[in-house]
Amino acid sequence: MATTAALLMMGVAAACGGGDGDSEGTAPATPPTATGSAESPSAAPTDTKFGSKIKKVTAKDLPSSWREGCPVSPGDLRMIEMTYWGFDDRPHTGGRLVVNESAAEELVPVFEKLYEMRYPIARMEPVDKYDGSDFDSIEANNTSAFNCRQATGSGSWSQHAYGLAIDINPCQNPYVSADGSIAHPDCVKYGDRDLDEPGVIHAGDDVVAAFEEIGWGWGGTWTGAKDYQHFSSNGR
Repeated sequence: MATTAALLMMGVAAACGGGDGDSEGTAPATPPTATGSAESPSAAPTDTKFGSKIKKVTAKDLPSSWREGCPVSPGDLRMIEMTYWGFDDRPHTGGRLVVNESAAEELVPVFEKLYEMRYPIARMEPVDKYDGSDFDSIEANNTSAFNCRQATGSGSWSQHAYGLAIDINPCQNPYVSADGSIAHPDCVKYGDRDLDEPGVIHAGDDVVAAFEEIGWGWGGTWTGAKDYQHFSSNGR
């Protein structure tokens, strides 16, 4: 079961765009260091069960990812704190994912399924850990959701700006431009989607199926550019 650079345009990192069809993200491997990136997450006892908690957030919780003029307010968002399975084959507590309030409850069972199938996640932190930099978050191979930004190559809001898109293991599942290029050198090898390695998402696998069950689409099905890390409520 398979479940488990491109040049930066005008100085903007080519990363998951959370956009409108053919434009979305990119990322690194196991995990390289990024500016402001940090220590590896510490492991929990191997018998740790999946746990989650949904919390309200304020603007103070989102110092880099939210600003006035964003399409949602902090009150429209929620922080899911949860357990996730790591690449070290150990449980990790303290994963944090900021998502739209409307999606928080339905996303918890999705990540519980990923945990039960032992799908590995490198780290799970709000992009504020990286000063709101999508590029640096990807360099740390960080799984994240909300970030008030425009879609890659677009003047419209990314689905990430609504908290309705999630990028999972962006190095193992990179954004691949229409010309086949990948912006993050450490992730280029993952442009080969025949790789059967931990964290790599494949069409029809259990990760894709878990999101499909709540109606979320996968960027790996796009035409032109492919965004293998990207899941969103509207498929864009």
